Amino acid sequence: MNLTSTNNTDQYDTLEEDNGGFSQYAYIHFTVAAAVALGLCLIGLVGNVIVFWYLCFKIQRNKYTIYIINLAVADSILILFSAMLLMININTLVGTNSDFEGKESLYIFVEIFYDSMQYSGMFILTAISMERCMSVLFPLWYQCHRPQNLSTIMCVFLWGIGCLESLIENLVCTPEAFTSQTSECRAVQIMTFVLSIGICLPIMVISSFTLLIKIQRTFRQQYPPKLYIIIIAAVFLFILSIIPFSFLWFLMYFQLLPRDVESVSLFFASVFCTVLNCTINPYIYFIVGHKWKQSSSHSVHDALQRAFKIEDNENNDSQSNKTINTSSQTNLAIDV
Repeated sequence: MNLTSTNNTDQYDTLEEDNGGFSQYAYIHFTVAAAVALGLCLIGLVGNVIVFWYLCFKIQRNKYTIYIINLAVADSILILFSAMLLMININTLVGTNSDFEGKESLYIFVEIFYDSMQYSGMFILTAISMERCMSVLFPLWYQCHRPQNLSTIMCVFLWGIGCLESLIENLVCTPEAFTSQTSECRAVQIMTFVLSIGICLPIMVISSFTLLIKIQRTFRQQYPPKLYIIIIAAVFLFILSIIPFSFLWFLMYFQLLPRDVESVSLFFASVFCTVLNCTINPYIYFIVGHKWKQSSSHSVHDALQRAFKIEDNENNDSQSNKTINTSSQTNLAIDV
């Protein structure tokens, strides 16, 4: 998402001229929205730091908590740079020195890290949902053939892809290239759209539906693993909060949406929803893993441990499948 390409400074000036349906006091509403988003940044940063601390140092790690740790790191850094972005825009709206020296360079620096964390988080969430789906569809193959360090390898690879995509988008598709719609910038926008809407979104949707079907089939026999609920909730929240704005930015680039002052509203809404998504994620883990009818002196530790304790379920599934296969082979031998 090329934030600098929207020429926010010029558009903020037009707010005072009652253009695009905004009143002369519209800057007050944008400032209040930015201030609320900053408050969410603080809440989200605390939640993600707690998740990172417990999963790294207090709870035994498994193949899924490695993904969650990396997702918490991406969300935390994204929240920090979202806060920086919001403070720059608050200064543009009501500050005494809105056009300070080095503002454009600072914008590009913040945007590179902002996009890197957003893309990396999206890829990590896609990977964990796809891997859990594979473990449900092909449990025996998954248990026997999954590399032991796959989670670590995948996270390193996805971090690299996310950072590379951000660098390409912000260095190739500069604000000038975005405005003039160069062929290179057009190719970058299409690449970003395909990765997010064409690849990651279908994988997350298919994986979530697979887990929902699994929950529906096993719910009468036993309570579904809490990780299923966490993945479905995180994917659902991501789709609602991030994907629509990625689609709208793509439409705006190809002039299928107006690129006037209304893009300021789109900008604030996209940043606000991104912050909201990063903020809610750690609290989903706490809510899903918490036992409301029982009190515990280590509620956060116990909640996270219950939320991500899935090894027993997988071992039981694989053992049951092996038992079924063994019994079928025995019956076949008896028949022969």
